[in-house]
This record gives sequence, C-alpha cells and structure tokens, in this order.
Amino acid sequence: MQDCLFCRIVRGEIPAARVYEDELVLAFKDIQPQRPVHVLVIPKRHITSLADATEADTETLGRMLVVAGRIAVDQGSTDGFRSIINTGRVGGQEVMHVHMHIVGGQEPVGPMLKR
Repeated sequence: MQDCLFCRIVRGEIPAARVYEDELVLAFKDIQPQRPVHVLVIPKRHITSLADATEADTETLGRMLVVAGRIAVDQGSTDGFRSIINTGRVGGQEVMHVHMHIVGGQEPVGPMLKR
C-alpha cells in the first residue's frame, strides 16, 4: 500500500525511532507514548488488520509476539508489559496496518489504557 503510514515507515520515507528490526517485523517508539515504554511492532508486509490475516501471515504474526518480550525488556519494562492489538473500527484500530502496542514501564499499567 503506497500511502499507508506504516508502510511508508518501513520503506524509510517517514522517520521513526526504530528499536528492533528483522526481515519480517519492525518496532519503533510511539510518537505519542501513553506509558514510559510504548513501542509499536508492525509487520513489514502490509496486513490491514487481524481480521484480514491468513495462514500465510502465521510466521509474521508469530514473530511479532515472540519479539515483544525482548523489546519490552530492552526498553525498560523488566517486570511485565501489556500487548495490545486493536482490530477494525469497533476495536479502535486507527491505522489500517496490523500493529501491536507494547506498553509498560516500572509501574503497573492498570486495568485500562486511556487515549
């Protein structure tokens, strides 16, 4: 998708504070962090939402989950974190490219994130 915000970040057209990257996924700091640790993990290949994911996306989506813990700890959330994937309009997805929020820090995240 040429005009997708996250696809443009993957291509390097829009700068981002990258914290992790491999052949399948990219992680970068959220530009409006809600917690001391707030990182987005995205697939490099465009997947609109979890509702659009197919079997072909299994490795990429699995990689997102597997690297989340390492990213959280590396960013300073050493005693746990929350991972959030909003899906579709009802789920509050704002950018139509699958992305996982990793939020944490040293204090408990609490029962709900407020935006």
